[in-house]
Amino acid sequence: MKQQLITNFYQLFNRTDGLTYFSPARVNLIGEHIDYNGGYVFPCALSIGTYGIIGKRNDNIINVSSHSFGKMYQFSLDNLERDPLVSWADYIKGVIVALHKRGYKITHGFDLYIHGNMPYGAGLSSSASLESLIVVMLDDMFNLNISLEDKALIGQDAENNFVGVNSGIMDQFAVLAGKKNHAIMLNTNTLEYKYVPLELNDYRLLIVNTNKKRGLADSKYNERYKETRKALSILKPIYLISNLCELKPSILPQIKDLLDDVIFKRVRHVVTEQDRTIKASNALINHNLEMFGELMIQSHESLKNDYDVTGIELDTLQSLLMKHGALGARMTGAGFGGSCVAIVNKDLVKDLTLKVLESYKEIIGYEPSFIETSVSDGTHKF
Repeated sequence: MKQQLITNFYQLFNRTDGLTYFSPARVNLIGEHIDYNGGYVFPCALSIGTYGIIGKRNDNIINVSSHSFGKMYQFSLDNLERDPLVSWADYIKGVIVALHKRGYKITHGFDLYIHGNMPYGAGLSSSASLESLIVVMLDDMFNLNISLEDKALIGQDAENNFVGVNSGIMDQFAVLAGKKNHAIMLNTNTLEYKYVPLELNDYRLLIVNTNKKRGLADSKYNERYKETRKALSILKPIYLISNLCELKPSILPQIKDLLDDVIFKRVRHVVTEQDRTIKASNALINHNLEMFGELMIQSHESLKNDYDVTGIELDTLQSLLMKHGALGARMTGAGFGGSCVAIVNKDLVKDLTLKVLESYKEIIGYEPSFIETSVSDGTHKF
């Protein structure tokens, strides 16, 4: 891949001095729709993601070209406005704006070529992969010395305030802090984290894309965000909490009459999912994959029935994965399409893949995609 990046960079910009980087995708093993509610999430970085090669210019012009999105796009450091015709470049502009907001100086333009090998819209956080790539590149190129936590916050700022998606901190943090063969137990309220070995032994991590088209910024993601903010505004003065994940499952019967039925279900998902995430981390530490798989199943049911973010494609896929031998399976990411993550015995993978593909196509009308990947290090130069 490095030689391909160098060759394409030369063909585009007639220069051979580019620096090469990789920024992974991520999958959240459990702890969904928790990161904007201040609790624990449990993601890992993947070996698929976004590659990039960059070279500094002597003026304020920025030239970007993407293997996935087509022709060259040019803009200036003096004009960092959103462009509805080239929306993928908003993630790059958004990072620069977030850096400027924090006092980091981007004093020159640059030439940039991007090549992604991950599926977009699959719930694997292609946006955070790109944002993190840009943050790390610019941090290196301009000697900004940004901490890991601030890099993640800058990426989140770009997503929230420039692109317009009310995402939490998990995606950017998981992409940046990833460690090979480890998951990350991350407290999204404090950004404290620890690595947990992801020892699957005879099992494999299987990611299956529904291939349903969706756009996160256009989905009900922001609606769920607003619903949990409404719940917090009601419960905060009564229970003196700063986020919903401070509540314990035992308190749910007490708050039921304080909230309407829909808002209560949203809170019930957040509170029970937080409990499941803590138990899931402990299950891996104790080498109890069966318990981990059961918690994944419970997570999907909660996302389906209480948080209402699955839909027929994800529910069908999750059901088929379980029917054909997965130890555990659940939707991952924002939902409304995207992917399922499953734990499958290595001896069953081939047979399960064929059966799930055939049945899903018969029910939904088109095929899912099976994504082969492993657990990777975070965004880095190579």
